[in-house]
Amino acid sequence: GIWRTHQFNKVEQFIFCSPEESAGFFDELLKNSEGILKKLGLPYRVIEICSGDLSPWKHKSYDVEVWRPTTGEYGEIMSLSNCTDYQARKLGIKVNGKDGKQVVHTLNNTAMATSRIMVAILENFQTKKGTVKIPKVLHSYMHGITEIGVK
Repeated sequence: GIWRTHQFNKVEQFIFCSPEESAGFFDELLKNSEGILKKLGLPYRVIEICSGDLSPWKHKSYDVEVWRPTTGEYGEIMSLSNCTDYQARKLGIKVNGKDGKQVVHTLNNTAMATSRIMVAILENFQTKKGTVKIPKVLHSYMHGITEIGVK
């Protein structure tokens, strides 16, 4: 189905920062992801990936999962990672800091996999009559349409 496709569009966020800023920016990436889902009114949960399941280049990683009524379970919709200096050290990416040059920290966040967000909206806002209510935050983009489906 459309939830698991080989090709899809997504919005990614990347941050290169000093080591001192790394933890704060990681929290900000999570707030960005949660903010999107809260504004859309989608039920979600945040899962911290245990250290045994982390890739060697990741220091900390969360998956953000949205509730899928059609399957009765949560499905991954976003993922964010703090790779600290692992990637930047190999590439020699540095920043001038108070103690001289230091290797930057890299962070990334899949802020939105567009097809999965669409599926989550369709599943969570479907009515008993088969229509889909558009989340209020999207109304201004819908040219007056607040519900789609059979008339």
